Amino acid sequence: MTESFDLGTYYPIFAYLVLLIGFAVAVLVIAHAIGPRRETKGKQTPYESGMDPIGDARQRFDIKFYLVAVMFLVFDVELLFLYPWAVVAYRDGGIPAVLHLPVFGCVLTFILLLLVAYVYDWKKGVFRWR
Repeated sequence: MTESFDLGTYYPIFAYLVLLIGFAVAVLVIAHAIGPRRETKGKQTPYESGMDPIGDARQRFDIKFYLVAVMFLVFDVELLFLYPWAVVAYRDGGIPAVLHLPVFGCVLTFILLLLVAYVYDWKKGVFRWR
């Protein structure tokens, strides 16, 4: 049994898409055509948080910046796993009562592994800055 695909129901969406693209192109063309063109030395310099740029943009960063970023991602992903469990775990219709203890044990093991990683990073000196 096959259903026929009716393209007519999508015509308003296509018309809206054409209208949006046309509006964006028109705004860009009008801004380019009638916009002011005053080239100054200040407009040609790169913007660095309100400060004059110093040195090369391709300088090397200390590895500690990357280690802290990776740790942030690890703990951020931890929250992504823990939040749904915390919401569903003990409400009616959530996890069956028989599985409360095993699931809670798995969550505690997960948190313990993250704690071990945190202590390892601490002992390695990731949090010490020069």
